[in-house]
Amino acid sequence: MMRDQDRLGRLMTEEQGKPLAEARGEIAYAAGFIEWSAEEAKRIYGETVQAFVANKRILVLRQPIGVAAAITPWNFPAAMITRKVGPALAAGCTVVVKPASQTPLTAIAIGALAMEAGFPAGVLNILPGIATEIAEAWLSDSRVRVLSFTGSTEVGKELMTKAAEHVTRISLELGGHAPFLVFDDADLEAAVAGAVDSKFRNAGQTCVCANRVYVQSGIYDRFAARLTESVEALKVGPGTEPGVKIGALVDDRAMAKVEDHVANALSLGAKIRTGGRRLPQGDGYADRFYAPTVIEDVTPDMKVSFEETFGPVAPLIRFDTEEEAIRLDYGIVGANDGLPSTPQAPFGGMKESGIGREGGKWGVEEYLEVKYVSWGI
Repeated sequence: MMRDQDRLGRLMTEEQGKPLAEARGEIAYAAGFIEWSAEEAKRIYGETVQAFVANKRILVLRQPIGVAAAITPWNFPAAMITRKVGPALAAGCTVVVKPASQTPLTAIAIGALAMEAGFPAGVLNILPGIATEIAEAWLSDSRVRVLSFTGSTEVGKELMTKAAEHVTRISLELGGHAPFLVFDDADLEAAVAGAVDSKFRNAGQTCVCANRVYVQSGIYDRFAARLTESVEALKVGPGTEPGVKIGALVDDRAMAKVEDHVANALSLGAKIRTGGRRLPQGDGYADRFYAPTVIEDVTPDMKVSFEETFGPVAPLIRFDTEEEAIRLDYGIVGANDGLPSTPQAPFGGMKESGIGREGGKWGVEEYLEVKYVSWGI
């Protein structure tokens, strides 16, 4: 993957829309999951447990769960595959992957590299197609022992229900609505940079991006002004052009959702500080470029406050006390860190944001069965 970083990055930009620098970065990130998982395969240990009697030994073994199935999203078409495939292979499972319909080419390219690397036929299988039909086939077959899914909470619940038929283990990374908190004593420049990195990476099309930006009253005006300046400096355009920071949204439905969220906020009293409009790129390009946007006077009844926008829109919300801001349960917290994802750490949500973890030793555990052996001697 790293040998072919430029080729894979360009392919991803052309089919998904993110800027080329981001796409190349994702290839490196995706390769990191393969490297980490390969190393972690050496650390899948068993255990011995003290028995109550001298003539027994208690062994705890970890073994591959079996065939692993994965359904991956379009927003990170390389990393979301390797984050699932790497741990499954490290555990000793064979894998079938259903990539997103919007981005099958990156997945196929990764599968081809696995073949080149010498994977035996049938160990890693890439299966583009209709998600509902493929998921139905997998969860109706008792040979599939675990399904890992990244996508919406609504679909995740449907998969959980279907998985009950054969008590198939399931790992879900679902929707979220991450807050970004800025307190009065924050380093202003660091806070603005972190907000831009978190909110506008991949044009806001990430499941852990800042959906709501809470700013304490004492720093609010300075933060809002500086954030607006930084956002206005972001270059929008086709991802292959030099200096572009905001590429195209993935499809027309994504554009419609962004416009609906902004219109809804404005109708309920929000104000636009910058952006809030399409930026057509001319003939030859789909009309899917949206200006990076900052809106303020946001209230809890607006869609941007409780639905994932999945676009380059940063809603600002003023707060006064620390107690107002911190009443939250989250699986991941970035303290002075707008981009906390990394291959060696456990990634996942709480409650309706998902179950299970991806990354580090915790990701491998999703693909292992624990077997207890009581041994009389």
